[in-house]
Amino acid sequence: MTHAIPTKSHADIEWRRSAGQVPYRAALDEQELRNGAIAKGEAAQLIWMLEHPPVYTGGTSADTSELVDPRFDVVQTGRGGRYTYHGPGQRVTYVLLDLTRRSRDVRNFVHSMEDWVIGALGDFGVEAWSVCDRVGIWTHGKDGQEAKIGAIGVRVRRWVTMHGFAVNLDPDLTHFSGIVPCGIADFGVTSLADLGISVTAEQWDEALLARADSFLAALESSETQTA
Repeated sequence: MTHAIPTKSHADIEWRRSAGQVPYRAALDEQELRNGAIAKGEAAQLIWMLEHPPVYTGGTSADTSELVDPRFDVVQTGRGGRYTYHGPGQRVTYVLLDLTRRSRDVRNFVHSMEDWVIGALGDFGVEAWSVCDRVGIWTHGKDGQEAKIGAIGVRVRRWVTMHGFAVNLDPDLTHFSGIVPCGIADFGVTSLADLGISVTAEQWDEALLARADSFLAALESSETQTA
């Protein structure tokens, strides 16, 4: 379903929330088509919240040695990063925005997405953070050690962004054992459910939507021009 937000800052963005599981390859094909249409001025920008059936995806830096047990479909993508897992219980948000309408600053775009996720997690009582030399969103696992709760991977083509972020609400964490998640073997993976916090997909989406204005405003704030 599409969730329209009646504010001026969102007027040129389609907000879509998909029920059920959307096959990864179908979502990737739609992103590719939409990216080109946005760049040509033929379609609205898109922020799409959804879940996938189990799949491993490889970014441009993926190392096949980190594909430990490819028991699910493996899809090579054009996003940055290494191998990651998507599946039921993990909420994915694809962010297709035209940076020519904002600041052409890719680093600021990534940092703003990180802050968006961190803020939403905080609304559920989870302290989270980003680490400059480790991609993703981190928190303390139930054992007190650092663990990844969210993944980020982006691609920018003709200044239009693709891909986005995924947050673990209640996925089967054993599915991550088929890869070295994002190439980082020294830290584990956690979820809101693993931390004893029950959050539905709808509740998570609403938390992101409530903070959408701040996210979009942050994209306007950088003076740096980064290709």
